[in-house]
Amino acid sequence: MLRLAVTGGGGFLGWHVRVLLRALGWPEPTVLSRADLADPRLAAARLAGVDRVLHLAGVNRGEPAEVAAGNVQLAAQLADGLKHCANPPTRVVYANSVQAGNGTPYGDAKATAARVLADTGVDLDDVLLPNLYGEHGRPYYNSAVATFCRLLAEGGWPEVHADRELSLVHVTDAAARLIGVPGGGSWDPAMPPLHIGVQSLVDRLTVMATTYRTGEIPSLLSRHDVRLFNTYRSHCFPAHYPLTLPRRADARGELVETVKAHGGAGQTFCSTTRPGITRGEHFHLAKVERFVVLRGSAEISLRRIGDTEVLRFAVSGGEPALVDMPTMWAHKLVNTGADELVTMFWTNELFDPERPDTWSEPVEPARSAPLAVGA
Repeated sequence: MLRLAVTGGGGFLGWHVRVLLRALGWPEPTVLSRADLADPRLAAARLAGVDRVLHLAGVNRGEPAEVAAGNVQLAAQLADGLKHCANPPTRVVYANSVQAGNGTPYGDAKATAARVLADTGVDLDDVLLPNLYGEHGRPYYNSAVATFCRLLAEGGWPEVHADRELSLVHVTDAAARLIGVPGGGSWDPAMPPLHIGVQSLVDRLTVMATTYRTGEIPSLLSRHDVRLFNTYRSHCFPAHYPLTLPRRADARGELVETVKAHGGAGQTFCSTTRPGITRGEHFHLAKVERFVVLRGSAEISLRRIGDTEVLRFAVSGGEPALVDMPTMWAHKLVNTGADELVTMFWTNELFDPERPDTWSEPVEPARSAPLAVGA
């Protein structure tokens, strides 16, 4: 188990790196802020004794000159800190870009930054990353996927002005590659790409969004289908939940349709829960999970990994409603009534005890620094 330091730990990629480390049970990494990097002696003190430093900090948007200067400056500051460090890391892992050296200000700056880090004398793992997408990306900044998902979640319709092919990699796969861990079911450090045109991407996301507006599950036939759907759902949460389900009643009793899935695997199970008992206290990296209370009353609580705010939904069998657990959010269900609680659970995959994609995490926040996105 390596001791890691991370620059850019509050950004999109940095947050996903830290979530994966949390799932793996590794120690919380040392996070170097931009203020730390600006002071070479402070940076050296923060770097001392760690095994590796992951250089994720960068400038992706802005005026071309600012983007170019910012990426080179951040690498130079890290290099300066390493040179002042008496006990430096044995390796620098650099989140570079496939655009490095392509003649643009951004691409040439990323290539220059790699050369700066290589000159430190510390072993450099120069990782060329393609376009990344995933949960909680910033629209109009991190990726086109985030922008399209936000527009669709808000009821809009993305427009494509110039179609071209994209090579997309899910950010958890990139995190696994940077950390240096073998494949684990929920991640793949080989970073399998999705090759897709912009218009085809919009069409696929639009079908997902349209299907999901009534709570129906779109066709999830591939790993990228699941991850695109989870990315879309991250832009729906929490505003779209709970989603009330229609009930049909006659002299025989009542009927509630809890899951309509359009394709792919799935598993359904029901549980009873005694008054005051809690289920959950974990999170998932890729699994889609649905809760529907059919009898009794309960509170569903959720907290994004690293955040401190807890969101709570009161649900009951008297008015059945679905709440789908967003990936990378710790969640639990508590029976708040005086009687037995009956809950239906659905997941998009058959349970595999060897790869359960269930990571223990209390919903009530611990007293630790938040893993904020976009800092």
